[in-house]
Amino acid sequence: MMGAATNQVNAMEASRTNPFMAPYDTPYEIPPFDRISYDDYLPALKAGIAEQKKAVEAIVNNPEAPTFENTIVALDHSGPLLERVCLVFMALDESNSTPEMTAIGEEFYPLYSAHSDEISMNEKLFARIKTLYDNRDKMNYTKSQRLAIEKSYKDMVRNGALLNDADKAELKAINSRLSDLYLKFNKNLLTATNAFELVVDDKAKLSGLPETSIAVAAEEAAKRNMKGKWVFTLHAPSRLPLLQYADNRELREKMYKGYTTLASSGEYNNYPVIAEILKARIRKANILGFKNYADYMTDNVMAKNVKSAEELLMQIWKPAIARVDREVAEMQALSDKEGNNFTIALWDYYYYAEKVRKDKYNLDEGLVSQYFHVDSVRKGIFSMAKKLYGVTFTEIPDAPKYDPEVKVYDVTDADGKHVAVFMTDYYTRPSKRQGAWMSEFKGSFVTDDGKVERPIVYNVANFTRPTGNTPCLLSLDEVETMFHEFGHGLHGMLTRAKYKSQAGTNVDRDFVELPSQIHEHWAMEPELLKTYAHHYKTGEVIPDELIKKLDEASTHNQGFITTELVGAALLDLQWGQLTDADNVDVESFEKNVADKLSMPSQVAYRYRSPYFKHIFGSDGYASGYYTYLWAEVLDADGFELFKEKGIFDPATAKSFKDNVLEAGGSDDPMELYVKFRGKKPTPEALLRNRGLINEPAKPGNLPMPGGK
Repeated sequence: MMGAATNQVNAMEASRTNPFMAPYDTPYEIPPFDRISYDDYLPALKAGIAEQKKAVEAIVNNPEAPTFENTIVALDHSGPLLERVCLVFMALDESNSTPEMTAIGEEFYPLYSAHSDEISMNEKLFARIKTLYDNRDKMNYTKSQRLAIEKSYKDMVRNGALLNDADKAELKAINSRLSDLYLKFNKNLLTATNAFELVVDDKAKLSGLPETSIAVAAEEAAKRNMKGKWVFTLHAPSRLPLLQYADNRELREKMYKGYTTLASSGEYNNYPVIAEILKARIRKANILGFKNYADYMTDNVMAKNVKSAEELLMQIWKPAIARVDREVAEMQALSDKEGNNFTIALWDYYYYAEKVRKDKYNLDEGLVSQYFHVDSVRKGIFSMAKKLYGVTFTEIPDAPKYDPEVKVYDVTDADGKHVAVFMTDYYTRPSKRQGAWMSEFKGSFVTDDGKVERPIVYNVANFTRPTGNTPCLLSLDEVETMFHEFGHGLHGMLTRAKYKSQAGTNVDRDFVELPSQIHEHWAMEPELLKTYAHHYKTGEVIPDELIKKLDEASTHNQGFITTELVGAALLDLQWGQLTDADNVDVESFEKNVADKLSMPSQVAYRYRSPYFKHIFGSDGYASGYYTYLWAEVLDADGFELFKEKGIFDPATAKSFKDNVLEAGGSDDPMELYVKFRGKKPTPEALLRNRGLINEPAKPGNLPMPGGK
């Protein structure tokens, strides 16, 4: 009987169809997660690579002269199977990174990297694109078509199309090496994060902590067979409340040092990985004709060069560190008044910043969070989207999902027409990397026969999981995070760009944060707050008195927040400007950069290098972390127009929707911004928004460097 059963299972497996091999037969083509197994990824990847190779061969061997349609559009549509499997695998590898996924990734990413190199260095394909590029002034192309041609040409050049055979071979080897190193960096980081635990066996040591944090720590201890104790982890919902509220200074110091030494020693040490990444990047930049990696990475974005990015950062840095001095003085005075005899240290900053906020504004964030239940804030982002852009979110309870806690929504326009699918995955789990992000399971584009394909977009976060009687109540920072990622989501959902390569968030890296960051501003606007901020127990609408306090305290601690952010951005650019990494010492390098900047001793980089995933976990934000500040110049300046006209003014919202959210990368980003705003931005709005200057904007003062 055992043998017969085994044969039956084997027969069923043999007849089973790999879900990636054809377009999904689900509502809106949502991936059928319940039918996808670990064994599906690599066969689908290999089949997808073969499919795209065949499509590219058809393009390059087409006897007809190159045209936009038979070359650029054909390439855009050349790999549907590859796209399906990559979007799912890469998404789940970030949010459900099991040992099985990690093992698959060790083969998956090098194969994908090698294939991408083969496409980008294909001489016949480049010849066709170059023909279009060289003749672009002679043809009657639309603006978006011209930009697509220029981008395709520049992308291939930046990926080695003009190199000789020997340099192409070396570049392929470097890219493969970098793919392996990024995988190792991320694996070390996730493993080191999950390995840390701060165990407390005396509840008296938890004085000051909110009951919700204590309850979560107790449940975490129980999961680890330490019932009766409390366990805190490095995941933000556990780490930050301890740093912010724990009266026990020793606990704060242990947590802070645990975080800031993450992945910097022992088995999961990322220092040697960083050194190898730097060496590979320097060589890659040199092969491609650049002095350093930062020059290479800023060459094709709004900033155009490193100098422009650094100029902007330094305009923000100087007032920020001046503000830190005043903030520390207030903290020290409060600590001295309490009878303490220590100098404010790095692990005291969050704690005393919160105490100063209570003292100055009578604002207790622990009490404030009771008005921000995760479901209430979700209603807030949906309400904002409806008021601004006329879209409605309706849950699809029985939709396919990759985790039971994921929620799926049908997004419809005012006329009831389907716009997109939106998914949320908000709670922390050990298999999920830290942070919050947006991406998609399906992009938006128009097919060759004119069919409009609409996107499937998702948001991921790491909020505190509801446990027992402890609900998920968000901090102000987490509320901002939800609005931020939803802004990215709107960029992906509302896009109307015709071409896949220009749709949604396929824009310059230093423009992509504009839609996310501008939508953060609505979170604390009274007109919206009163529609979603309700007390999780009583249902009471957030009172006017509390809204006033939130407004008065809105720029509290901005010296610290801005300094750690700008410091990390400047550190990133310094890493990128290295021309020799043979004897790099990560700690010494970080210290030298901080010393040159006169960084206040009470503030550290937002991310130290061993866990700076943005810049060492991939090349996505490498020499590009500054883009958060670059985009904030745009978002702060742009939101001032909404404040002037009304935060839900239909004409202003329509202009932003038309020129930014729908346009994607179909036009020059600065031209799109000017179409919306009516003028180019300057950094004063950012400085005012952060409370770093008070004077009104003056024409020509602090000009936006770079750009058009």
